[in-house]
Amino acid sequence: MHPDRLLGTEPAVRELAREFYGEVADAPIISPHGHVSARMLAADEPFRDPAALLITPDHYVTRLLHSAGVPLEALGLGAAGQSPPPSGAAAPRAVWWTLAENWKRFAGTPVRYWFEDTLARVFGLDVELGPARAERLYDQLAEQLARPEFRPRALLERFGVEVLATTDDPADTLEHHAALAAAGFGVRVIPTLRADAYMDPAAAGWAGRLEVLAQVSGVDCGSYRGLLEALRRRREHFRSHGATATDTGVVDAWAVPLTDGEAEAIHRRALAGETSDQEALAYRRNMLFQFALMAAEDGLVMQLHAGVLRNHHRPTYERFGPDTGHDIPVASEFARPLRELLNAVGTSPRFRIVLFTTDETAFSRELAPLAGFYPSVFVGAPWWFLDAPAAVRRFRAAVTETAGFYKTSGFVDDTRALCSIPSRHDMSRRLDARYLAELVADHQLSEDEAHVLVRALVDEIPRGAFRL
Repeated sequence: MHPDRLLGTEPAVRELAREFYGEVADAPIISPHGHVSARMLAADEPFRDPAALLITPDHYVTRLLHSAGVPLEALGLGAAGQSPPPSGAAAPRAVWWTLAENWKRFAGTPVRYWFEDTLARVFGLDVELGPARAERLYDQLAEQLARPEFRPRALLERFGVEVLATTDDPADTLEHHAALAAAGFGVRVIPTLRADAYMDPAAAGWAGRLEVLAQVSGVDCGSYRGLLEALRRRREHFRSHGATATDTGVVDAWAVPLTDGEAEAIHRRALAGETSDQEALAYRRNMLFQFALMAAEDGLVMQLHAGVLRNHHRPTYERFGPDTGHDIPVASEFARPLRELLNAVGTSPRFRIVLFTTDETAFSRELAPLAGFYPSVFVGAPWWFLDAPAAVRRFRAAVTETAGFYKTSGFVDDTRALCSIPSRHDMSRRLDARYLAELVADHQLSEDEAHVLVRALVDEIPRGAFRL
């Protein structure tokens, strides 16, 4: 990997960017939003093989291969809910070979950038992937994964991760977080409560989830008021285990309150299997409003990830389950959908909301202006389909002029692929160094202030946004 990658092509800018990047290249990593499993960290078992680590669980990788006609079975995926995959799934070496044969399809994508950076940074293998080198690379990776220093906890410590937030169901006992804390693990691993599954009474399995939540919380969830109380108790349980934030993923950001009577009636009909689609929609939008009220009470930072139509291809969802590459972005709106919510709690000193979108037209049109007025609103870093070099640069230009640096979230890696964490954060640090260098070169910012900002973007800003 070239040492000046992503630092710009204009010599004066590149020289400044090198200087700014050098200040934070080895700074501790704060990862306030991601999907690494606490169970995996607590078990701390060796990774099975290179394919199980780098390919099969990473829907960034599998979706592009699927788009080229590669069946998901050939990438190690098995039937939904089965882990490890059943015997019908492809063997690990065959999965790796499939990726190598199709490596040309990743040219120009952030997936290729992260993958190659991971091979070099984590494994010391500065070799381009392709059919001619596939077997040798696989063997080298497999040999390294058998060593103690390549187990999950050792890797996180080597990466310099200081804080790692997981994403967890409200019914999770958080026993693995407790085990990590008791073990004296050097990385602060904190849970994040994600209650999406309890918002939509039309979703499959909703009633069953309420039964599990009732058992864990000790509150009968047969009523709407009972569900709210159960969620409040679980929020407090998460806080006691170090949580500072919640997360919510919705297809749209509308938050519209119902009266208690209206919500209670829908809740009862939903348990009886009699609710309409329109009633379920109203219930979900009301629950988003209620989550904001809870956040204003307990101070947990509310993350809102809006604008993704989940499980677009029903046959794939039914065969392989969620998070298997067929979630699709849709146009997103925030100003009108969140108006009632922000009128209720937008200036509350305890309330904080970080808004994420996959619709980059919303950055300058709505998110930056909202963050530029409401003390509680922060703009989330480019997420999912936008966490690519060109999109990150557009984000900085779109948001900074209206909201400034300190009303953004800091970078979030949003990954299940543990080994990509340092590569993703390094990419962000390089791009921020370049953006600051461009401002200095254009005499919009002094060098002294740029030095302060480049450090703040990896430390003070994410700590503050997520109340770490």
